Amino acid sequence: MGFVALLRINFGGFIVKIRKKIIQIVLVLGWLIWSLPVFAIGDHEGHPGKSAPGSAKTGKHGGYSGNHGGGKGKHGGGHGYGRRKGPPKDIPAHIIERMDKDGTKINLNGSQIGVKGMKILASTPDLKNIVSLALQTNKLGDEGVRILCESDTFQHVEKLSLWGNDVSEKGAKMIAESQNLKNLTELMLTRNKLGDEGIVSLVSSENSKNLLLLDLSANKIGDKGALAIANSPHLSKLKTLDLYNNQITEKGMKALLNSKYLKSLELLVLVRNEINPDKMDDLAKSKTLPSLRRLEMF
Repeated sequence: MGFVALLRINFGGFIVKIRKKIIQIVLVLGWLIWSLPVFAIGDHEGHPGKSAPGSAKTGKHGGYSGNHGGGKGKHGGGHGYGRRKGPPKDIPAHIIERMDKDGTKINLNGSQIGVKGMKILASTPDLKNIVSLALQTNKLGDEGVRILCESDTFQHVEKLSLWGNDVSEKGAKMIAESQNLKNLTELMLTRNKLGDEGIVSLVSSENSKNLLLLDLSANKIGDKGALAIANSPHLSKLKTLDLYNNQITEKGMKALLNSKYLKSLELLVLVRNEINPDKMDDLAKSKTLPSLRRLEMF
């Protein structure tokens, strides 16, 4: 009986060890799967909104925001790329890899090329015909924007994304004064730090006159910036204006909704601003924008 008992104890211990090994393997596999690159589907996710009275139903406006994005972007090249911890080892090769076959679109979202990579990008002759330039989260800063604005390589660019690049009012002024960015139709500056002064420079420029889409989400824009947008004669073609997550109050909202210049505006996003919820509906009802189809407030 002692031998049998000992055998059972040893066998039981063996089973416990096996179970521990299995658990360890499962945990390791789970960690590996979790660590795999997450593939992008767009520049930023849509945020829920409330439609203006008499307009389309409440919904999300994330549809347009994937324009410069990764996997499902309209002109991002149809690529889905994983997150990087640093710049690619061979930046020139990476640039060519991320360019569409027709040579008109390049998606460098999340590449983290930095100022060094921006210099290489600006001097790449194969980019002379680029129309769509996606540079989301590349650690460019104002210096990277300066290189972009001064390079005639990008004089045909119509769709530009500088989402999350730590661009300040200085960078906004460079874009406004650039002799090479006169053909912009879509400009995405989400999650930067433009502030009111940056917006004033941007919308006062003739470089804004062809814009159809302007994304200024999360840029610490207050009423001064909102009034500059509302009073800009250069934004008469603008159809989509995204001011999500800023510091605009009822004063700025009223100015935007009654602008005589935003006559083509179809979508206005004011979600997560500093507007009194009790006054939103009354302000929305007083709008005079002739083309507005959707106003997102909540």
